[in-house]
Amino acid sequence: MVPKLSVVVTCHNVQEYLPATLRSLARNATDDIEFIFVDDHSTDATADILGRARDALPHSRVVRHAANGGISRARNTGIDAAEGEHLAFLDGDDWYAPGYLTRLLDAAERLDVDFLRTDHVQATGRERLVVRAPAPRRDVPLDPLDGINPANAKTMVDYPFVWAGIYRRRIFDDGLRFEPALRTAEDRVFGWQLHLRARSFAAVGLFGVFYRRGVGSSLTQIKDERQLDFLPAHDLILAEVAARPDAERFLPKIVRTYCAMIAFHAENASGYEPEAARRLRREATEALRGMPPELLDPVLTAMGDERGRVLRRLAGRTTRKAAV
Repeated sequence: MVPKLSVVVTCHNVQEYLPATLRSLARNATDDIEFIFVDDHSTDATADILGRARDALPHSRVVRHAANGGISRARNTGIDAAEGEHLAFLDGDDWYAPGYLTRLLDAAERLDVDFLRTDHVQATGRERLVVRAPAPRRDVPLDPLDGINPANAKTMVDYPFVWAGIYRRRIFDDGLRFEPALRTAEDRVFGWQLHLRARSFAAVGLFGVFYRRGVGSSLTQIKDERQLDFLPAHDLILAEVAARPDAERFLPKIVRTYCAMIAFHAENASGYEPEAARRLRREATEALRGMPPELLDPVLTAMGDERGRVLRRLAGRTTRKAAV
């Protein structure tokens, strides 16, 4: 029997958190759900824990990478191994509420869309914070292009949490994959490509996926050059948008988003390794100077004094005060 849902669980050195993740999966197991664990060449006890889980958890498989390839390659391995009509993703240190996957699958089948996005719960120690997907409407099928704009507001392409959703198999059969060269920011490229390429989507107010923050091994906590993959990630998005016949509709959004990311990283550059900080300044300058002035100038003005000043300095522009 073809499973209705394949859950791709990517794992790398998560021995401390994996048992809790596995318990949550056991509380979601049904005959129409399969679990695919991708061990991205862990060097701790992750492989042993997964070996025991494979025997105890129904409809589960383990794929182990011979070398560490990063989150994008691990997810792509899971996609290629999956047999389900729908796919979902989970990181090995996160977890589900009991019965969440059944409710998620029911919502996807009821709305009959290419992908469905959900809210999620951010877990920092014992604290819990509900984070809502910024969808224009809920519980109705929508055009994915309508989830991109407006440029000056938070929209669905600014909600990069891949594991807060479910995806119809068709979009992967059409060739969509995670960009293997990206070690971080791969989720932002994936989110934009979903909205640019899929036919329909929806958002629902479903809580049940828990995202664990503050994990020391998480790439969000690491301050080396891997953080700078946001630059080639946004270059990829910008190129795909620019190649579209309706590019003018979406270029202001991606330029503003790219500039906001540059400003954020530049403001936090003092915490990066020295070589990463130098590379950030160099490559951010190249990116800004390569943007069309008619799109960049309004963004620099709208960013406000502090971030606008940071971006102007990187772009080699005079400040507004000096220009006056």
